[in-house]
Amino acid sequence: MKDQVLTVSDFIALTNQTLEYAYPTVTIEGEINSFKVNSGKYVFFDLKDNESSINCFMTIWQLRNPIQDGMKVIVVGTPKLTKWGKFSLTVRNVSPSGEGAIKKSFEILKAKLTAEGLFDESRKRSIPYPPTSIAVISSIQSAGYIDFVTILNERWGGVKILTANVQVQGASAADQIIRALRHLNSLSDSPEVIAILRGGGSAEDLSVFNDELLVREIAISRIPVLVGVGHEIDESLADLAADVRASTPSNAAQILVPNRFDAMRNVEYRIESIRNIMSGRIDYIISENNKILSGILNKIALRLENLENKISSLTSILNAFNPKKVLERGYAIITGKININESISIRTDKNNIKAIIKEIL
Repeated sequence: MKDQVLTVSDFIALTNQTLEYAYPTVTIEGEINSFKVNSGKYVFFDLKDNESSINCFMTIWQLRNPIQDGMKVIVVGTPKLTKWGKFSLTVRNVSPSGEGAIKKSFEILKAKLTAEGLFDESRKRSIPYPPTSIAVISSIQSAGYIDFVTILNERWGGVKILTANVQVQGASAADQIIRALRHLNSLSDSPEVIAILRGGGSAEDLSVFNDELLVREIAISRIPVLVGVGHEIDESLADLAADVRASTPSNAAQILVPNRFDAMRNVEYRIESIRNIMSGRIDYIISENNKILSGILNKIALRLENLENKISSLTSILNAFNPKKVLERGYAIITGKININESISIRTDKNNIKAIIKEIL
């Protein structure tokens, strides 16, 4: 039986079909070499180790984290034989690998987004305190999510929680979080705040929160966003783009709602303060009224004293003209016609005397 003769195109197509069946997706770790971008659209680089190298191709829109020559990365892609007979890897995702590469990629993207003003404080909004509804984007199986919900309910309670269950690490995590953000922002009855949460982990685990598209989606959210990722010492670009950063998921709950017992004590303190203020105000008013009343009483007393003095003076004058008082001083009152042989009446202090006039001198 003769061997089947294939055209070059058929051979390449058959090879790619075999590769697609055997290796639909491969994940490879290596070092970037000969990185370049053509026409602002296409990314080319070699992925190498100490012994081998493979050509890689992807579009610029798939490049979610900055890369450069010498950087160690993990590439997810599909092996393919090009029509020119060159073996290549069509890349779907590339992410820095190792703390050094992750830090370098972080610094490059941070500088780029900072220059764009994406992290400016003037862009950040305040969060309602306490909110009545919170949307949480997290993995509901994670300890960070459980801690957040537990502390939130212990501190305040009564808050409506809408949860978007997503992966918070791995190649698909960033896209899942982006879709959740977009969905929550599209709701007519939207939550007052969105909390993106993840507990601690390695630099590679947390690198999803340095994804450029995710960071930009956080920055443009119409609903204020709080990010609580990792531990207190961890910093991601998602933290910088968020309206509020929490050091941990537990801290996120502490930021969002007050402690009910502290709130009760604060209310009691304010009531006591108001009571003291009102008591002091009442005492002041009473004191002022007493001063006014005392002044009025003093004026009345002075007026009465003046009236008493005036009455006493008038009484003295009246007494001075009282006929009885005159008689008491030895004088007499004579009534009748003063003629010879006329009868007259003489009134003294003690007696009434009748007399006849015998002589008028």
